[in-house]
Amino acid sequence: MVAVTNGMIYTMTKGVIRKGTLLIEDGRIAQVGKNVAVPEGAEIFDARGKVVMPGLVDAHCHTGIFPDGVGWTESDGNEMTDPVTPHLRALDAIHPEDMAFRDLREAGITTINTGPGSANLIGGQFVCLKTRKASTVEEMVLMAPSGMKMALGENPKRTYGERKTLPSTRMGNAAQLRSVLQSARNYLERIRRHEEKHDTFVAKLVDWESKPLPERGERPQPPDPFDRDIKMEALIPVLEGKLRAMIHSHRVDDIMTAIRISEEFGLRFSIEHATEGYKIADILAAKNIPCVVGPIFYSRMKYELRELTPRNPGILSRAGVKVAIQTDEMSAVKYLRINAALAVQQGMKEEEALKAITIYPAEIIGVSERIGSLEKGKDADLIVLSGHPLDYRSVPELVLIEGERVYEGRL
Repeated sequence: MVAVTNGMIYTMTKGVIRKGTLLIEDGRIAQVGKNVAVPEGAEIFDARGKVVMPGLVDAHCHTGIFPDGVGWTESDGNEMTDPVTPHLRALDAIHPEDMAFRDLREAGITTINTGPGSANLIGGQFVCLKTRKASTVEEMVLMAPSGMKMALGENPKRTYGERKTLPSTRMGNAAQLRSVLQSARNYLERIRRHEEKHDTFVAKLVDWESKPLPERGERPQPPDPFDRDIKMEALIPVLEGKLRAMIHSHRVDDIMTAIRISEEFGLRFSIEHATEGYKIADILAAKNIPCVVGPIFYSRMKYELRELTPRNPGILSRAGVKVAIQTDEMSAVKYLRINAALAVQQGMKEEEALKAITIYPAEIIGVSERIGSLEKGKDADLIVLSGHPLDYRSVPELVLIEGERVYEGRL
């Protein structure tokens, strides 16, 4: 049993508890509250004068797949040989020994959603990881796959336009994405018809075998073999709404194209980056579309970022959009709190900014039953900070992942 006592506990879902206590047992939160009795023999961390909050969550980054400090030779984030690669899995490319994971742990980032970049129209499957030190990626996985990366706008059209192949325009982006989703829908229908034929065959076979030999007649024949296509297979959960489409879109026109196509095919989706989302915040709110916004610390390095503003998260949030703040980074994910602080400086409510790096990304990813808030039964992923979470001078003094001490500073 572990007890974190006397801290100001930011639960994220049930307010702030002053001088509260949090009990941890078997990697889970056993109790959290103001008048919690600490069992005899418990290991105690006294957080008096400090802040206790959930481990931070980045809903869109590239840690472990674009390795830190080694350059292009070990970069595995963009398979720039085919614009449509839904069957690629970040799980197969994560390097657990990437030095960035240590930086993230020390900054209190306990969960990340990481995966392919945006060079391809469909880049592949993201994976949600705990940032614990591990020998294999399997020890880190919280959810796999955790999203299907798609991209509109400049990146895919530039990557393939330079080769004079489809897609080389925004029209090409949209047309090819529709074409692939329709092919996947057709493939799904073929699978269903094949399964119906197989079920019919099995029923006939059972009936045939139950009859006396003189009455059996000709033995029922199975349907023709069905060749499986792993690219199309990977898109079936997306079409069925079981896997979120993470659609990279910066400009308003690209955001609207993402919405248009997603609604045509009934996708469950989020807008990733949403750089000009503030211009259509009312539309995004009315349609209940979550936005994974950022990076906020970024230069206008291409045309579609000309209207970038750090006011974007606050405008979207005030309109009623569920906002997660992302870094889109590798080791610089460690500055996630600073991104949230800048959003507050530029008009976002403090409580919403804190939720945007904890419970909201957990909800958007689909792992909020495990992480994102300090509640009984959830994973004991938490950080103890020296001061206010949005004060750049505050530093993590203790970081736990599932109750295990992964970093300890001055506590």
